[in-house]
Amino acid sequence: MTFDKESSLKLYYFLKLTRATEDKIGILYRQGKILGGAYTARGQEAVSVGYAFPLKDGDVICPYHRDIGAMLVRGITPKEIFETHLGKVTGPSRGKDGNVHLGNMKKGIISFISNLADNYPIAAGVALAFKLKDEKKVVAANMGEGSTSRGDFHEAMNFAGIHKLPIVFFCNNNQFAYSTPLKLETSVDSIAKRSEGYGFPSISVDGNDITAVVEAAEKAYERAKNGDGPSFIECITMRMKGHSEHDDAKYISKELLKEWELKDPILSLENKILTEKAASKVELEEIENQIKAVVETELFEAEKSPLPDKLEAIKGLFAMPIKEVKIPWWK
Repeated sequence: MTFDKESSLKLYYFLKLTRATEDKIGILYRQGKILGGAYTARGQEAVSVGYAFPLKDGDVICPYHRDIGAMLVRGITPKEIFETHLGKVTGPSRGKDGNVHLGNMKKGIISFISNLADNYPIAAGVALAFKLKDEKKVVAANMGEGSTSRGDFHEAMNFAGIHKLPIVFFCNNNQFAYSTPLKLETSVDSIAKRSEGYGFPSISVDGNDITAVVEAAEKAYERAKNGDGPSFIECITMRMKGHSEHDDAKYISKELLKEWELKDPILSLENKILTEKAASKVELEEIENQIKAVVETELFEAEKSPLPDKLEAIKGLFAMPIKEVKIPWWK
């Protein structure tokens, strides 16, 4: 990518917006306003923002639960994210979710389910549709490194390799699959090597360097759109919090967290912007103040939004006319 002022400030904006949005989600969870789990990506925002940033209109993402950054880049607003977590009827899921299982086909976002890697065969299917229609579009599918040990991930990789599909598999290697450290997840020394058996190239990049993620994504997308098939990109990063907001992550050493704090993706980009003189400290502070105002306003509006009524809450969940559904439906 060309590290100019416009692109660097856009990346900085989305990194900061992602963190500010997720920080509010953490607060809402601790206030008891979010039921169930709340999953954030502190310390690894550069992966989701970075892989989504070079995509074009018509391209599709198949995200996972730490990809709020990618959703924001694709046009989902913080208000919509808050509405979904709060179960509001005005949100993308119309009150049927209290998490991040949201999608928007107009924005090229396919919703995922909690069984991670289940959506990668779906991503391969979308890529096959692009190929059959001879459309120069690409699918970006992201996952954690733990998902690469599941069978459905490998089925998707194999299918994509055989048919040279326009898909790029990203691996958010954040060192832990819930509480299982990487060394107990796989015997290979690089997750990227897992693509070798399927006949397409892979690369490992610094997942906390957003320019490295963007550059690797750009090359892989161009390759896919030119008909040369899939790629696999391992982004090496660190999950700086527990698996979810309820997890205190005592299994992660303080020394390891302190080591990765120095590699924070927002701090790294900020230092690069200032070193390259792409923008001034004052300009970065203005962006931060803008983001604070946006997030506060959109959270206020989301909290004012109504919850679904009992009929709306189950509408679309059953293969029958809504008028035939008894309340409560399980009696």
